[in-house]
Amino acid sequence: MSISWQSEEAPDPVRITALGWCLVLLRGVPLALLVFGGLLLLLTVRLIERPLFGLQRPVTPFITQFVCRNAFRLMGIRYTTRGSLMRQRGPVVANHSSWLDIFALNARKRIYFVSKAEVAGWPGIGWLARATGTVFIERNPKKAREQADLFEQRLRAGHKLLFFPEGTSTDGLRVLPFKTTLFAAFFNDHLRDGLHVQPVSVVYHAPKGAPARFYGWWGDMDFGPHLLKVLAAPRQGAVELIYHPPLKVADFQDRKALAARAEDLVRSGHQHALQS
Repeated sequence: MSISWQSEEAPDPVRITALGWCLVLLRGVPLALLVFGGLLLLLTVRLIERPLFGLQRPVTPFITQFVCRNAFRLMGIRYTTRGSLMRQRGPVVANHSSWLDIFALNARKRIYFVSKAEVAGWPGIGWLARATGTVFIERNPKKAREQADLFEQRLRAGHKLLFFPEGTSTDGLRVLPFKTTLFAAFFNDHLRDGLHVQPVSVVYHAPKGAPARFYGWWGDMDFGPHLLKVLAAPRQGAVELIYHPPLKVADFQDRKALAARAEDLVRSGHQHALQS
């Protein structure tokens, strides 16, 4: 994930009251135990799962789902979804607003994120990403063929790869134009006829009285202060996921047409949910 996009306004300053610090402890300690306890369990199970099943992960994705779903319960953030999960083989695309997207999208669907290579080295987030099977890619044209082969390998294994075509995160109030580069891999002659792409709109509803972009994480915002702000909120808001009908890759002339249709569905779902 990237957070290089700049909002027209500066991020809201983080001010935490005495009550807020109490809430940070009450929510943060159980959350840390859940996340890192789940990570330890996942790594232990993976020691057995990997030699037996290779790329297949019949058990560990359920651990990830359990952790992510209960993370929202511990933080007090309401979590709702609409639409049906795609049964066909293929990737998932969504808009990107926050580090909370990782929990939100993992909570309902067993997926594997596609992320830039630098994330693998990030403390905390990088460890979780590697443990949960994230596909790391480099923005290097010389690696394009190698990365396309990796995508094909993972998709043929039945993995639901998820990536953020905006290429960066936003303040949660808009959807940026989709970049089409990664869509090209789905038009491989060995994949095109059997793949579908499911667009998903991720929508955050701020706590009552808080700025509408409360959950947005973008620009030069640091992870730590934003996490503390979320944990310290006296009232929490909600996150809503809207799963749109899958798009058959073979129905589209090229990657640009497919990306444009996916973008339209994600943006319309996002705008409608914000306005409702």
